[in-house]
Amino acid sequence: MTDNQQKKKTEYIANKLGHRFHDTALLIQALTHPSYAFEQNMPGDDYERLEFLGDAVLDLIIGDLLFRRFPAWPEGALTASRAALVNQASLAAIAKALGLGDHIFLGRGEAASGGRNKPSILSCAFEAIIGALYLDAGYDAAAGVINALFAPLVTDPLFLSCQTSPKSRLQEILQAQFQEQPTYRIDKCEGPDHERSFTASVLFKENLLAQGTAGSKKEAEQLAAAAALERLTHDTPK
Repeated sequence: MTDNQQKKKTEYIANKLGHRFHDTALLIQALTHPSYAFEQNMPGDDYERLEFLGDAVLDLIIGDLLFRRFPAWPEGALTASRAALVNQASLAAIAKALGLGDHIFLGRGEAASGGRNKPSILSCAFEAIIGALYLDAGYDAAAGVINALFAPLVTDPLFLSCQTSPKSRLQEILQAQFQEQPTYRIDKCEGPDHERSFTASVLFKENLLAQGTAGSKKEAEQLAAAAALERLTHDTPK
């Protein structure tokens, strides 16, 4: 690869990130797959160490973003949401949106086998770029880029609905307004072993909010919470 080709690749990624690297060598390393480093006899100059660092930086900054944006969310919801945002599929999707696949330095064999579209390679390279960005300009610069890339996902109603179950949403609302959580109890268990039916109640300050009936205790509790949420749109508990 010529110096001019290398320059075009790094400039493209820098422009997509909105960050001008002071140390371009960091970005070059972040774009270098181990297969290319091996072919070019460049041991240790691939993206794997930067990937390790970028993974940690992403966890911290995404955790901070969620913590500040959703002050009423319990720890479990925050953890699940962070995991969903930084998993391989999510990172690969962002990498594809950035056009990262066409700009990774790949070995000939990896490129021929479709490596530029492999989620594992795309996600690893993206993490490496975040690591390079952090080393190049520090936490604030990395946070600015990450927040800009992930903010649309964090505010997407579909993403939010997937991360919070009715029980989690109900707990969030009551905790935020009254600093107390709802409780659940199983009122009935009916039917033969192979076809059980459970009725669950959700209570707040010992007052019944709603009930739900389903084939498992957990599902009955979720249905009770969903019914309570519907009720709360018309009647706030005192």
